[in-house]
Amino acid sequence: MRNAIIHSQGFYVPERIVPNTYFDELLGTNVSEWLEEFVKIYERRWCAEDESTADLVVNAARNAMKEGDVKPEEIDLLIVATDTPEYISPSTSSKAQYLLGLENAGTFDINTACAGFVTAIDTAVKYIKADENYNTVLVVGAYAMSKYLNKLDKKTVNLFADGAGAFILKSEEKSDRGYLASKLITKGEYHSYMGIYMGGTNTPITSENVGTPESLLQIRKKFPPELNPQIWSSMAKELAEKSGIPISDVERFFLTQININSIYETMDLLDVSRDKAQTSMHYYGYTGSACIPIAFCDALSQGKVKRGDVVYFIGSGGGLAFAASAFRY
Repeated sequence: MRNAIIHSQGFYVPERIVPNTYFDELLGTNVSEWLEEFVKIYERRWCAEDESTADLVVNAARNAMKEGDVKPEEIDLLIVATDTPEYISPSTSSKAQYLLGLENAGTFDINTACAGFVTAIDTAVKYIKADENYNTVLVVGAYAMSKYLNKLDKKTVNLFADGAGAFILKSEEKSDRGYLASKLITKGEYHSYMGIYMGGTNTPITSENVGTPESLLQIRKKFPPELNPQIWSSMAKELAEKSGIPISDVERFFLTQININSIYETMDLLDVSRDKAQTSMHYYGYTGSACIPIAFCDALSQGKVKRGDVVYFIGSGGGLAFAASAFRY
């Protein structure tokens, strides 16, 4: 049996560090104390003016390729997960493929918002398991939401940040590691709650509306606070059932990093120590489809994950889209 393993990983964040004090001055009110006490975000990274999503993808991919000693010509497929694309068309992955010199790689983008990376690794697994022509797949989650922020909207401007994270998945025969189980869920009734609602065919950008608050990221309605913990915990239980590995044997949980309290509540619902959940938003902010691979790389650097560990990746994002995947690393 062929399986897909996590061969290597890498991430990249822009050089520009934006501390909480920046928003105190920008908004004319003290938001630092709230961010540090309740959200646990102390700083984040934003792109430079001339830095775009493709730049983030390329840098994260190169780091993953270097970590795994993978040459450009070895990669069979590149999947980029982002909802802040380089262009409306063509795909971000096509530009990244050219910049990386992936001469043998097919490409496509995935947009399930912040659930994109986990959706993309699940897609990559299916390619590897189903088709022997795909043996090395590069998956990158990238987020440049600073380009779409309303700098006067205190509900969004101090949470969202930029970055990219990459996995290289490889095929392995008769493997005792790699992919274990997965699950995708969508709650489309929430599609109008949060997003960038201008620039597509529903509301094209025109000379009259370009640059208006409506063309930027908006939280239009408040999500039920129990939604993420309830669905994340139910997905974790389903991964355990599908894989035949009890949740108590999972070494590390990598959940969407937008709300530390939702992460803690999920762990409580699973009756698992909160210490098993990686929290990496503190110095990176909320990096959307990049946050889970960034958190994984962060955990590796801290010695919290080792080969043979069972790990869960559970992401959610606008739509609402949810994706979960279990691997033995």
